[in-house]
Amino acid sequence: QVQLVESGGGLVQPGGSLRLSCAASGSFVEINAMDWYRQAPGKQRELVAGMTSGGSTDYADSVKGRFTISRDNAKNTVYLQMNSLKPEDTAVYSCNVHTIDGLGHRNDYWGQGTQVNVSS
Repeated sequence: QVQLVESGGGLVQPGGSLRLSCAASGSFVEINAMDWYRQAPGKQRELVAGMTSGGSTDYADSVKGRFTISRDNAKNTVYLQMNSLKPEDTAVYSCNVHTIDGLGHRNDYWGQGTQVNVSS
């Protein structure tokens, strides 16, 4: 089993910044992709940013140039630096981590979610 602990959400004014983190622990041999999703009230969950184990990144068009995903493989942690935040960035942000266990099985885990509110 894998546990994901997220932190860094909160209330910020438009134009401000926040940094989210998601630390993975538990039983796995390897972590592949680490992604951030968000879900706003009344909307479907959407992929915000993703990063492969090789360092390739992908971003939603709405956050390109403002958000940066990074990971510390030694700490099994993925980060999301969010700058120039807008009210429309308000959502619950969740990390999604893809692992391989000792039997070679691919598994998929979700964090508990952290609320980000952008408001004046």
